[in-house]
Amino acid sequence: MFEFDQYLGFLAFLTILTIGFWLMIFLLTFVIPYWVGGSIIEMIKEKRAAKKAEREE
Repeated sequence: MFEFDQYLGFLAFLTILTIGFWLMIFLLTFVIPYWVGGSIIEMIKEKRAAKKAEREE
C-alpha cells in the first residue's frame, strides 16, 4: 500500500489543502467584506468633509 514517507507526504498535502480551504473561507467571509465596508465608509466620510469644506468657503 503506502510506505511511511508516502504516508507523511499525503498527510502534509491534506494538511496544506485543509489550511488553504479554511483560510479562503475566512478571507471571503470576514476580511474582504470588512475591507470593502471600511473603504466605502471612508469614501462617504471624505465626500461629506469635501461638501462641508465647500459650504464653509
